[in-house]
Amino acid sequence: MPAGRADLAAYLETLKIATTTVEHPPLFTVEESRALRGNIPGGHTKNLFLKDKKGRVFLVVAEEDAAIDMKSLYKRIDSARLSFGKPELLAQLFGVIPGAVTPFGAINDVEGRVTVILDEALMRHDRLNFHPLENTATTSITRDDLVAFLRHTGHEPLILAVSDDGTTAEAADSALESRQ
Repeated sequence: MPAGRADLAAYLETLKIATTTVEHPPLFTVEESRALRGNIPGGHTKNLFLKDKKGRVFLVVAEEDAAIDMKSLYKRIDSARLSFGKPELLAQLFGVIPGAVTPFGAINDVEGRVTVILDEALMRHDRLNFHPLENTATTSITRDDLVAFLRHTGHEPLILAVSDDGTTAEAADSALESRQ
């Protein structure tokens, strides 16, 4: 049986990681989250559970409004072509359902199958917000404590620019070449 919300809270406590949690009705989308979250400070996120053609599994964590080009993302994360992971695989590896996807699910991936990728732009926030393994609450954690949590679960996070914050890697390369 996968770890649940109480197990997660206990695990974070053993790591001496302080969090705050706000209860709310079940939320399944970023749009629903915006409408009901109230005033929870910090970066609010979207979490993409992905699988590539070679069977590798990824969790891409970015700001809720981040523009992520799914057609080129595989190049940015050095994978084969990507598609969304099936709900059954999500439940098996992270112990959550669609709508509750969270990096806290790493507590359930004891085999370390999921590569966690944190978008560089997201990491500009000191506090980050995620569902605590269920979508009826939002838990705030510092950026550094999230990284520490992931490392303790055996998931060394990759911090990569996966969103387009006005420029793409190709556009940046092109601009650099034109200056030379």
